[in-house]
Amino acid sequence: MSTPVVNTPVVNPAVLKAEIRLLGREPGSLFWILLFPVLLLVILGSIPAFRDPDPALDGLRVIDAYVPVTVLLGLIVSGLQAMPQTLTGYRERGVLRRMSTTPVRPSALLSAQMLVYGGAALASALLALAIGRLTFDVTLPRQPFGYALALVLAILASLALGAVICALSRTTKIAGAIGSAVFFPAMFCSGVWLPVQAMPDTLAKAVGYTPFGAAAQALNEAAAGDWPGWAHLGVLAVWTVLLTAAASRWFRWE
Repeated sequence: MSTPVVNTPVVNPAVLKAEIRLLGREPGSLFWILLFPVLLLVILGSIPAFRDPDPALDGLRVIDAYVPVTVLLGLIVSGLQAMPQTLTGYRERGVLRRMSTTPVRPSALLSAQMLVYGGAALASALLALAIGRLTFDVTLPRQPFGYALALVLAILASLALGAVICALSRTTKIAGAIGSAVFFPAMFCSGVWLPVQAMPDTLAKAVGYTPFGAAAQALNEAAAGDWPGWAHLGVLAVWTVLLTAAASRWFRWE
């Protein structure tokens, strides 16, 4: 007699609930995803000169320019550091291999991971926007729909890049090394050390072809009240598609 095929949903509620609970037991991950970006924002906002208009930023305050940066920082940590370490650890310990013999397929775990860490990145972004507004009177995005679209695309690109890191990593140590190697260029492109608005035109144009540089510029445009440039949104979409295809091709459950 043939074994009946059990169709399970792509997102399994039980698996998703378990992953949310496991993330809640990781105070280190929660700190770096949720609190570190806000802490950076508070430190920068505590500098009096950063609360004054800056001609180099077209009259914006430095703290205004850094709110989109801290929004991106949370999703960079979530996608490039936290998720690859967790997934690679599951594969290293044989969790994915054991799941492949049960009705709950490993793809359900992957989907749950992306939802959990994508949700954490979104929560980090909302927290940064709220702290910026309530503490330093930073204006909320004047084009909220464009801002939301750019943010969602940035989260998807970050998770896709994290999936590629996991696909290329046989162990958690390798995942950590690759994640760190990608993490610092991603922070630079997002404007952590120098806001994109203050970059020379050539450099700003160059980082605009990276996922986080494009995301920074799209968020800045939406924050100012303009619809994000379709070129920047297109860069994010293309990177998401390419990285997802690469992760699907290279990812191994064992």
